[in-house]
Amino acid sequence: MFKQAIAKLMLSDADAGPRETLVVSLLFSLMAVGVTALVVYGAYFGGITALIFRSLFLSFVAGAGLFYAGLRTQALPVKLALYTLALVSLVPGPYLWHSYMDIIMRGAMSTVLDEYIFIGLLIAVVVLVRAYVGWALVILIAASLAYAWFGDIIPGKYGHSGYGLDRLTSTLLLSTEGFYGVPMGVAAEYIFLFALFGALLTKIGTGEVFVDIARGITGRVRGGPGLSAALSSTLIGSLNGSAVANVVTTGTFTIPLMRRVGYSPKLAGAIEAAASSAGQIMPPVMGAAAFLMAEMIGVPYAQIALAALIPALLYVFALMLAVYLEAGRLGLERDTSGGLKFLAQTLMQRGYLLLPLITLIVLMMQGRSPTQAAVVAIIFGLLISPWHKLTRVGPIDLIEVCKDTLKATLPIVAAVAAAGTVIGVLNLTGMGLMVSSLIVEVGGQSLWAVLLLTALASFILGMGLPTSAAYLLLAVLVAPALTRLGMPPISAHMFIFYFGLVSAITPPVALAAYAAASIAGAPANATAIESMRLGFVKLLVPFLFVYMPGLLLIGDAIDVLMAITLAFPAALGITVGFAGWLVRPLPAVERAVLILASLLVAWPAPAASFEVGIIVIRVAGALAMAAILLRIFLRPVADPCNVPKVGKAKAESP
Repeated sequence: MFKQAIAKLMLSDADAGPRETLVVSLLFSLMAVGVTALVVYGAYFGGITALIFRSLFLSFVAGAGLFYAGLRTQALPVKLALYTLALVSLVPGPYLWHSYMDIIMRGAMSTVLDEYIFIGLLIAVVVLVRAYVGWALVILIAASLAYAWFGDIIPGKYGHSGYGLDRLTSTLLLSTEGFYGVPMGVAAEYIFLFALFGALLTKIGTGEVFVDIARGITGRVRGGPGLSAALSSTLIGSLNGSAVANVVTTGTFTIPLMRRVGYSPKLAGAIEAAASSAGQIMPPVMGAAAFLMAEMIGVPYAQIALAALIPALLYVFALMLAVYLEAGRLGLERDTSGGLKFLAQTLMQRGYLLLPLITLIVLMMQGRSPTQAAVVAIIFGLLISPWHKLTRVGPIDLIEVCKDTLKATLPIVAAVAAAGTVIGVLNLTGMGLMVSSLIVEVGGQSLWAVLLLTALASFILGMGLPTSAAYLLLAVLVAPALTRLGMPPISAHMFIFYFGLVSAITPPVALAAYAAASIAGAPANATAIESMRLGFVKLLVPFLFVYMPGLLLIGDAIDVLMAITLAFPAALGITVGFAGWLVRPLPAVERAVLILASLLVAWPAPAASFEVGIIVIRVAGALAMAAILLRIFLRPVADPCNVPKVGKAKAESP
């Protein structure tokens, strides 16, 4: 029994001997429990000063992460260096807690000891970022620190007087402007807590309930396994908020299921990648960047989640329709094991596992803070877990949940620590405002030009950085330029949020698509291109809610209703055009006209605009779309032999 309990806590991907693995695994689990206790206490009771709370959180997480990195390293000198840095990273939190009043009394002016601690923590953060994120953020940290140090030798308006070690220590270590800025606060207060909530629900089996609910809803429909994969991955992704993690967890059983009924490896992987990337935009629990957005804009998270609802539903609608059309084009069979009877059975037997999520939504709708709602929902999940022996969570299982949460959030905490460093330097030097002004100068007063520049910058940063880090930098550098041109803050931040996310399914760094391709045994780039075709709404909808803010529930009821009325038919038409099939194969001309007509329906202008020109364009698009759809349904199939038959899947060979 004891050995089984210890085995659950062991870090399985260690590259060390059994004794070393045991010691580090127990240390990691102990720190995971400590972080969890700190976060849960702070979330529900509050009262911990921001600098103390965030510094303790970073010390625990960085120490655990560096111990874990050392365990996975073979070279003895590197291993010892990582273990040493892990111990160093444990110092700043307790030190700032002990010296907090002294720091306040001296106005956060740094001492020599402070500078030594700052250097040690900076090295630890850089190594942590390199181990869990990659070189891109390391280079950004180095560039920002070099700019702060050598700014006095830079000519023109982009130069400054230069800042030494004492000023950098005061800003980045002794205040909430650097390591312990807003990004770290969001990671400690929201991201870790909701990751804990998702890990607990996964442990008690809520993820499996989502899969079975999706099968029950879509099982009797043609291409049901593809639809259930898309729907279940979207639902589960809304819990963990990570596209790649979702692909790895759900894709292992959805992709083989899709392949068995006739989907090609490339298409099965693309469906899973496109569906998994929906989790970061789907309320109630979106990706980490959504919590950061709420803090950056200064609005409740519930408002962000509500604003994101219609665009997320638009994305899921287009994706589900695309999957259904692909099933029709391939002539795939139905999943006879699913259906409403299976759905009813699932809800009767295991529907109670949805109660924690329902509790979270209800409490947030009642005005409770997201952190308090999450704590109550976690407690509720623990209370219902003993109802069935398969869902019971014992003490060791709970420690395992804490450990899994810490492992999952390590890359995010490393990213926000790095981003906080860069943002601290940008604020210290005033560079953030200058970049925003530069974008406006290059784009002029043309909103379209600024949007295209912003989309390009968001896409490029999204390729090299985690979503949270990319969003943070763009929120500081680019969002002010959009708001200066009259965009509502939520529209501006949601725009960069979407384009920072799209790199998950877009080459050359389509991590979610590449993960799905490896499971499906398909070419990586071909899978990414296919997932882009299925998830095109992520590229279209940001421009729509810039000109139709009603999609974000901004404006009166007419604005919202008109935006929905225009956006959903446009998404339908483009989806059918990209699929090239609707009751019969579509020739290129019909597809092109349908896509063009759909774009005219969603012409970039206020949804409730009564300008004659805008009305003419949209009416012309609607008439052209109606004419094409009527032609598709009424025109007889010219060559029945070319139409796939149900049950005869025309799948590519693996």
